[in-house]
This record gives sequence, C-alpha cells and structure tokens, in this order.
Amino acid sequence: MDFRLETFLPYRLNQAAELVSQRFAAQYRARYRMTRPEWRALAALGSYGRMTATEIGANSSMHKTKVSRAVRALEEKRWLKRSEDAADRRIEHLDLTPAGRRIYGEMIALAHEYEQEVARLLGADGLEQLQAGLATIEAALAVQPARRGPSD
Repeated sequence: MDFRLETFLPYRLNQAAELVSQRFAAQYRARYRMTRPEWRALAALGSYGRMTATEIGANSSMHKTKVSRAVRALEEKRWLKRSEDAADRRIEHLDLTPAGRRIYGEMIALAHEYEQEVARLLGADGLEQLQAGLATIEAALAVQPARRGPSD
C-alpha cells in the first residue's frame, strides 16, 4: 500500500500550523524573551482572567509540566501572581499583575499585526477558503470549544 507522509492531511495541517506558529514565536521571543508555553499561559490568563494551572493546561492543550514551567517563568518576570484558594489550600489561583496585563496588551497588538501579515500573504480569497475549510473540519470532527476559566 502506498503512503506518503507529506501528503497525509493530518501531517500537512500540523506542518502548516507549526510554520505559522514558529514565525509568530520568533517575534515574541525576540521582543519579550518568551517561550511558546509562556505565551499560551499569558494569553489564557489575559483572555479569561483568573485561572488555575490545571485550567490553563486544559485551555491551551499543554502538559502540566510545561504549564508549571511557564507559570514559574511568568512569575519570575513579575507578570503573574499566585493566590491560595480560601476553601482549599491545595489550589492556587493565577492572575496577571498590572505589568502582565500591559505585556498582554502589547502581545495582542503584536498578534493582530501578525494575523494581518498572514492574511496579506494568503490574500482575501485564500484566507476565506482557509477559514471555511477549518470551520468544516471543526464541525465535521465535533471539536469542542476550548475550556475557559471559572468565570465563564
């Protein structure tokens, strides 16, 4: 049976996502010395507000060790603060600090610029086709929306 990895749809989707992600990662890495897990944790907290590390992991599809390292790095940068749950001391709530919210705002502006750059590369028709194709895949495979923070 003939099989070519480079034409296998899941492989191609993953490769395309990785190329798009790496190009954006290069920008925030250069500007903020931030890793991809740190960006994902910052984005989750900035988008949804207070979360636990477990919720960040579920929201961003990251393993708990990556979340833990990202949280520690963001805390060292003073972009994140921890607070103990009043009812259960085993649970820590994570929030962005004022500095973290400022960086999140800058990162969102950078993300919008990058999204516009990719849209220009694809052209209006290409972007529309890509969005329609992704929507079809998500609907056909019954993708559940990302899990949000406790306030949603």
